[in-house]
Amino acid sequence: MKRRIKKKNILLGVCGGISSYKTCELVRLLVKDSFSVKVMMTEAATKFVSPLVFGELSQNPVYFDMFSLVREENIQHISLSQWADLCVIAPLSSNTLSKVAYGICDNLLTTVVCALPFNTKVLLVPAMNENMWKNPIVQENVNKLKKLKKYIVMPPRKGILACGVYGEGKMAEPKEIFKHLKSVFKK
Repeated sequence: MKRRIKKKNILLGVCGGISSYKTCELVRLLVKDSFSVKVMMTEAATKFVSPLVFGELSQNPVYFDMFSLVREENIQHISLSQWADLCVIAPLSSNTLSKVAYGICDNLLTTVVCALPFNTKVLLVPAMNENMWKNPIVQENVNKLKKLKKYIVMPPRKGILACGVYGEGKMAEPKEIFKHLKSVFKK
């Protein structure tokens, strides 16, 4: 009798930013490798990529509204946080990074992250303008999260940014995120 291997559940948060289009490729890579994927989006993220795209790619409903129930028996932020084996936020905006660092729960994504069991790792993949990334307040928040050991930060890469300048702030490429995510499960 063949033993069934349990699929790993990836809860993927998407923040508003031009690099959110790259996250579509990350979802495709995860599903192709037999991960179960559920996507949460901030309201700003829905302005860059339609929830319909993530729904089709993940083969699951997309979550973005704290107060709409996908299934009436579930409290979304609790059921999503309990479902996840790993949470990834890509792209991670400066806004959401700071909210997570201070435990601010004013949207579905930040509320779910706050409700995650402490043994559930969160892979943070920032993408923002270089000046935002290097802002001492943002760096203080990054260091605060790193100290908790629950949060794994993939620093942004150097390259041409959305504003047209060369600098540090690009989101890591989907294949790189995918490889890093798989290594988290091996630890």
